[in-house]
Amino acid sequence: MMGMGSVDMRELVKFQENLNRLAGSEDTRNSFCESCAKELAARLLTKVIKRTPVGKVGGTLRRGWTAGNKEGVQAAVDSIQVTKSGNQYTIKIMNPTEYASFVEFGHRTANHNGWVKGQFMMTISENEIKRMAPGLLEKRLEEFLGGTFND
Repeated sequence: MMGMGSVDMRELVKFQENLNRLAGSEDTRNSFCESCAKELAARLLTKVIKRTPVGKVGGTLRRGWTAGNKEGVQAAVDSIQVTKSGNQYTIKIMNPTEYASFVEFGHRTANHNGWVKGQFMMTISENEIKRMAPGLLEKRLEEFLGGTFND
């Protein structure tokens, strides 16, 4: 009969303690999810602001994305409210400028005889974020769980 060998249970106990700490800390998980949502929002705002035309009014539409926050995108994102509904975290990003939807989706000309094509600055930016989000979130999750599995 072969020898059973020896097992060092300390590493297994340490791993179990790390898992319990992670599972029991809802505040930590919520703050992680909120920070991920805010990071995606910051990236979206950066993209949509770059795509927004300056126009004849002098950048009113472009500045509208940060709601007049002079500190920039990150300050605007930090001030945004994250809402949680079930397992879903939501951030609303909008431009309060009254003509923003007309620039986004297009509109009729002043004489109603033609059509001005939309710029789709939000739509295009949102689609880019949707494509890159899984990779970014996977990387953030690996960093978050790294302390649990790599201690």
